[in-house]
Amino acid sequence: MVRTREPGGAPGAEEIRGLLVTGAPERWDAETEALLVVAARRDHLVTTIWPALDRGDWVISDRFADSTAAYQGYGRGLPLDRLGALHRFIAGDFSPDLTLILDLPVAQGLARAAARAGAEERFERMGEAFHERLRQGFVAIAEQEPRRCAIVDGTRPIAAVHQAVCVVVGERLGVVL
Repeated sequence: MVRTREPGGAPGAEEIRGLLVTGAPERWDAETEALLVVAARRDHLVTTIWPALDRGDWVISDRFADSTAAYQGYGRGLPLDRLGALHRFIAGDFSPDLTLILDLPVAQGLARAAARAGAEERFERMGEAFHERLRQGFVAIAEQEPRRCAIVDGTRPIAAVHQAVCVVVGERLGVVL
């Protein structure tokens, strides 16, 4: 099993991550931000994800293309069709078998992020309105693709969230965790 993340998950993509998650919220306009995310994703796919899948490994990624739709589309206002075209350009029709969306109110999510705050907090400083658009974007994505996406209540204790994730993975992928 390969555990990875976006942006990042490969050496070049991790360098791009540093550009994306640090600095002032206004550091990049939405288009530049989207292009950086997609460049990191391409490196992540070529260097990490596709080789792992070719070996028969499972890949679990903290974020993928739905995050681009949510952050740069719903959150920053870029057209979803253009973001989709960028994804198809770098990934073809590749998509995850399952996407889990851990949902919780914006204030609670920002409080959790503040508790673990470090150098990577550029997105967390984009304000509550931005984060509410993100949350609504993730919910909309899940509603549009219910066969691939599942929303898990992230307000519950860690053990309950873990159990809910295990149930969803078991039901959707036939895997016992």
